[in-house]
Amino acid sequence: MPLAVADASAVVVLVLDGLGWQQLEERANVAPVLNSLAGGPISTVAPSTTATALSSIATGLTPAEHGILGYRMLMRGAVTNMLRWATDEGVRRHDVSPRELQPARAFCGQRVPYVTSQELIGSSFSDAHLFGGVAHGYRALSSLPVVVSELVKSGARVVHAYYPGVDKIAHERGFGEFYDAELACADRMVDDLLNRLPRDAVVLVTADHGQVEVGDRLLCPSDDVLRMIELQSGEGRMRWMHARPGAEEDLFEAAFEEFGDVAWVRRRSEVIEEGWFGPHFPAPMNGRLGDVVIAPFAPVSLFEEADSGPFNLICRHGSLTEDEVLVPLIAGEGRR
Repeated sequence: MPLAVADASAVVVLVLDGLGWQQLEERANVAPVLNSLAGGPISTVAPSTTATALSSIATGLTPAEHGILGYRMLMRGAVTNMLRWATDEGVRRHDVSPRELQPARAFCGQRVPYVTSQELIGSSFSDAHLFGGVAHGYRALSSLPVVVSELVKSGARVVHAYYPGVDKIAHERGFGEFYDAELACADRMVDDLLNRLPRDAVVLVTADHGQVEVGDRLLCPSDDVLRMIELQSGEGRMRWMHARPGAEEDLFEAAFEEFGDVAWVRRRSEVIEEGWFGPHFPAPMNGRLGDVVIAPFAPVSLFEEADSGPFNLICRHGSLTEDEVLVPLIAGEGRR
């Protein structure tokens, strides 16, 4: 933790979705303000994905403790998109409530103000991972520093703020001119925020995950593998396969044969024993995972029709590579 945080009168925790340490460090000329801040890299959680990592940032719990174990997770017999809180058939708020799935209060039970995009306020995922916080919305990036600084002026000791733009552009455009333009925009926002805060306040910047540019390098499981599975969950770089009854070991062997040269392939029991989701894994969480996981270390993604959106994702995340797992924990002091 950067030393400036210890003596601060107020701390703003700013989460820049999708900003990996490797990507930031490689673009010092694009993001000079962020690269000038004190601190360094830390490791995010597994899977390196928004639903899981934001829940850990807000609650301070491991994925095994808060229970949101991936982007798409098996809940009561249906694979559910945790960000949308929906299956392919529709929204699940009425049959699986946010409080039931993730009962832990955010921010150690304190009523911390959080600043997020207006359209995210009141969503099931926000209610799940930010339970107990006080929502404040913004509609344009330029408003985020204004909202945060007003909260600090009003006496808030801790403010949690979230910006999703870097992640969105990386997914849709990959690394390149669009990505650099978005990162530069986020950098200017941080500069504005620092200019608005008093000198004894600190902005602590972190992220939920980094990115890997995959492009069209999509791998489709063979018919032999598909015949052994009932469901798939997770996402392209942390794919869980749920075996048909009795086919668990055959599925593992087939998946290892097919993907072992480009991915870590593990049985569920091995993932739990190796502590991917934390040192203590409650038995009731077993049902939220599949039987075999495939986590690529190569720049590839496993294709599955159900989690393909309206556009092809160029950058992806979810696995355990340094590009995905290392995120910044950097701090700067206010300038007013």
